[in-house]
Amino acid sequence: MSGNNFLIDTNVALFLLSGNKTVANLINDKQLYISFVTQLELLGYNGISNDEISKVKQFIDECVIIDINSEIKDRVIEIRKKYAIKLPDAIIAATSIYIDAPLLSADKGFKKITALQLILIEE
Repeated sequence: MSGNNFLIDTNVALFLLSGNKTVANLINDKQLYISFVTQLELLGYNGISNDEISKVKQFIDECVIIDINSEIKDRVIEIRKKYAIKLPDAIIAATSIYIDAPLLSADKGFKKITALQLILIEE
């Protein structure tokens, strides 16, 4: 993948959906990818309104969704064994590594994964 691609973590997607201009400027003219985990987290939020669902679906439609496959599963297993992080985070990290695109996240826990290209968003 080229330097014009980012995998967006759920927290960064929420920043974008809430109108964060700093993050919006960072991703301007970039191809955005999300893990299926982020899709599920965004749409499965308890108490989400119909208007919010519509806004989230519009955002998701602008992204490429990466579903799980056997190579991502293998990487998830390696990451979980080595770093003992939560399964959803391991899937997102493995997906970023698999598609060879930097992960945009506000989660500092990803810093310990050495194979990950991380762009940490500090809010």
